[in-house]
Amino acid sequence: MAMANVYGHSALPQAGPSMNAFNVPDLSDVVPDWMRAEHSTGTTVMAVEFDGGVVIGADSRTTTGAYVANRVSDKLTRVTDRIYCCRSGSASDTQAIADIVAYHLGFYEMEMGEPAKVETAANVFRELCYNYRDQLVAGIICAGWDRKNGGQVFMIPLGGMLVRQPVAIGGSGSSYLYGYVDANYKPGMNKDQCLQFVSNSVALAIARDGSSGGVIRLAVITKDGVERMVLTGDKIPQFYQG
Repeated sequence: MAMANVYGHSALPQAGPSMNAFNVPDLSDVVPDWMRAEHSTGTTVMAVEFDGGVVIGADSRTTTGAYVANRVSDKLTRVTDRIYCCRSGSASDTQAIADIVAYHLGFYEMEMGEPAKVETAANVFRELCYNYRDQLVAGIICAGWDRKNGGQVFMIPLGGMLVRQPVAIGGSGSSYLYGYVDANYKPGMNKDQCLQFVSNSVALAIARDGSSGGVIRLAVITKDGVERMVLTGDKIPQFYQG
């Protein structure tokens, strides 16, 4: 029982609301930006049509702010057996969109009894990117081959627009490539020429863009399926000696 003083109050000190409480200091100002930033595939992605299919390519660097979270990520994502997408923007957003489109097209192919067209896949991407344009940070290149129209490349930039192009580039590294692409793209290039063109373009972006790096992932999509390859180390094209 506590002793009472002459005024009738307890003689022992009363614990206030903050007494014996451990106050954690606010460290928000000293936490590095990369610990608070979302994963971003701030990126270089590219796709080119040729007679008989398409060539797609991308770098492999995933960043969290200024921190490289993954240097060998795969930004060429399967949607169907002959349709792939190249992802740029928020890694989580683009992964979720690609999974949803693959899910819808799987049902579509089962119901229709035939492979989905590239244009169908591109329109599903467009609908998602447009309807949720305020919540998503996603730039998509949808490319592939189908029996009706052959190799096709569709660009779905931020905001959900849809346009078919013979060559498409996206991501932060693309701003370094417009002049090179305009000067070197030629209609009617064959598979090997497109592979060299895409390899050179992504290598140039890696050399200039701090958010692009790692290895170069390539894929060729034709009626025979998908052929994938990776350029590492000294296989990546070099244009000057630093």
